[in-house]
Amino acid sequence: MSTSDLLAHDGLADGRPAAVRRLLARPELGSLIAAVAVFLVFAVVAEPFLRVSSLGTVLYAASTIGIMAVPVSLLMIGGEFDLSAGVLVTTAALTSSMVSYQFTSVTWVGVLVSLATTLAIGWFNGWMLGRTKLPSFIVTLGTFLMLTGANLGVTKAISGTVSTKSIADMQGFASCRWLFASEVNIGGLAIKATVWWWLGLLLVGSWVLLRTRFGNWIFAVGGDADAARAVGVPVARTKTVLYLGVGFGAWVLGQHLLFSFDTVQSGEGVGNELIYIVAAVIGGCLITGGYGSVVGSALGALIFGMVSKGIIYAQWNPDWFKFFLGAMLLLAALLNAYVKRRAERGPR
Repeated sequence: MSTSDLLAHDGLADGRPAAVRRLLARPELGSLIAAVAVFLVFAVVAEPFLRVSSLGTVLYAASTIGIMAVPVSLLMIGGEFDLSAGVLVTTAALTSSMVSYQFTSVTWVGVLVSLATTLAIGWFNGWMLGRTKLPSFIVTLGTFLMLTGANLGVTKAISGTVSTKSIADMQGFASCRWLFASEVNIGGLAIKATVWWWLGLLLVGSWVLLRTRFGNWIFAVGGDADAARAVGVPVARTKTVLYLGVGFGAWVLGQHLLFSFDTVQSGEGVGNELIYIVAAVIGGCLITGGYGSVVGSALGALIFGMVSKGIIYAQWNPDWFKFFLGAMLLLAALLNAYVKRRAERGPR
């Protein structure tokens, strides 16, 4: 094939340069356009939205979603769901709090036990998925229900109420709070610890997905698990590791909730798993798996943060927030499917 033929095939067959075609095929393109549009709308209609202090609030709201959106997006690219992700965050916080209060005076012990617990639950989801071959919807729905009941039942049995006791006066609380719930002020911009955790997970997740063999495995098992297994990809192990990633994200966010407010309500977290999935889908992940972007999930979380706070700054009725998210989800799903079809079809 001649050089001219290669150029035509790679970039100019449809009248557009190769760089433009590659850009249009990126899964996070739609979420980037949506993020810019949302920013411009609130910048025009809500003057407080552009203040430096407001930016810190938006970043904080986005980070509490983004910490979970990163591992959830990787899991969705791998072709699976986790409906227990929302309550798993609460389980992480409850475990850390109750272990610290009931069995020791050092909060770090509770933190480490909480990490072991969330990873064990993530492993259980992956193991059940591999052993039973049931859809992840069913497996994690069962986990969701069990955790919801356990969070409430165990908390009431141990503390006598639906919330945990304060651990603010325990040894190690200050250092744990610094790691998970501190705040840095830079030029009037208050940056919470969750923002740093979010950025760290985003960098690691993007590197794993795009620069490692395991990232290739994620795309392979999400695109066609049988074909991936036929060429030697450890499908069950790959999916189990992805569920472990969700467990780790839940642990981080759970510790933030605990060390921000000292106590935890056992009924929190129900429904948040849908927000994590929405952020991933808005960011370019397909429901069918095999396609998506970690960066896109971060943009989806940023859109969530801008909308949730922008509505308040604009003094709009917050009852419409869920309507807006639902509309964004449908539009993103349609756009993602269109982009994927164009990318698969190639130049015409």
